[in-house]
Amino acid sequence: MKFEAFLDDLKAAHGENLASVILYGSAAAGDFIPQASDYNLLIALHKIAPGDLRESHAVMREWTRLGYHVPVYFTVDELQTAADVFPIEFHNMERARKVLYGADVLAGLEISDEFLRHQTEYELRSKLIRLRRAYIPASESVEGLQNLMAESLSSFAALFRAVLLMKGIEPPVTKHKIVALTAQELKLDGKPFEKIFNIREKNFAEKLTEVTANELFGEYMEQIEAVIVAVDTL
Repeated sequence: MKFEAFLDDLKAAHGENLASVILYGSAAAGDFIPQASDYNLLIALHKIAPGDLRESHAVMREWTRLGYHVPVYFTVDELQTAADVFPIEFHNMERARKVLYGADVLAGLEISDEFLRHQTEYELRSKLIRLRRAYIPASESVEGLQNLMAESLSSFAALFRAVLLMKGIEPPVTKHKIVALTAQELKLDGKPFEKIFNIREKNFAEKLTEVTANELFGEYMEQIEAVIVAVDTL
């Protein structure tokens, strides 16, 4: 995607208050899948008051109309003090990013891992609870189950990156490799993850039926639970 028009709109909205715009996550890592991935953007302003956020209303209205989420907003100063509170997010930003405008405000950022294990377990358990809840309506159709598994695996992959960090392993860049290495290191069954990546990447080896889709979901959830047990014991 070309960001020129979006960046021009941001510059017009925020003027000199706009310090940086950084693309991070799958699009920056070369792991972007059209119609499946989102564009993760960090917008750094020098100051953020309600009026500053209102300035971006028209820009974000158009951005969300295109189907993308509203970017994350931080002040430049906040970035220096928030890294210890959100270690997972900042590790993800740091490892795969492209500066689209302004300074690289993430360069040299000191990320404390003091709360990394706690945040990772909390996020994993929270996502598992949401996954179980979402399964109830999704189980009405094969398509619903496929979409749920494909979308949720992307979120879990970001947390698996944190699991590898806790084990002292430098994570790969792409989600596919992160999940595969996590399965290997934790001695999990990686086959459910591989099947879901094939669904996500529309690389179907075989068409799922109602029975096989539900079986795959059960296997997938079992492996997620095994990751949480491993994190709990680290």
